[in-house]
Amino acid sequence: MVKLRLKRCGKKQRAVYRIVAIDVRSRREGRDLRRVGFYDPIKNQTYLNIPVILYFLEKGAQPTGTVQDILKKAGVFMELCPNQQTKFN
Repeated sequence: MVKLRLKRCGKKQRAVYRIVAIDVRSRREGRDLRRVGFYDPIKNQTYLNIPVILYFLEKGAQPTGTVQDILKKAGVFMELCPNQQTKFN
């Protein structure tokens, strides 16, 4: 099973996160299948590769809670089909 989750990068006390598609059995800093975005909580910046995120969501990838909140703010779930939209709300 594939999940969309955060992967920690950056310095001590200055964490930035990559949003990655990764196998469930991998650890947090493990090898990811694909990098799909970037999140900086300090500067509150987000970059999302929306077509790739939609591809993984359509294939059954499950976002973690934090990634799901980031995607909701960006309006990614509005681009999914209406029948799949209820699953993530």
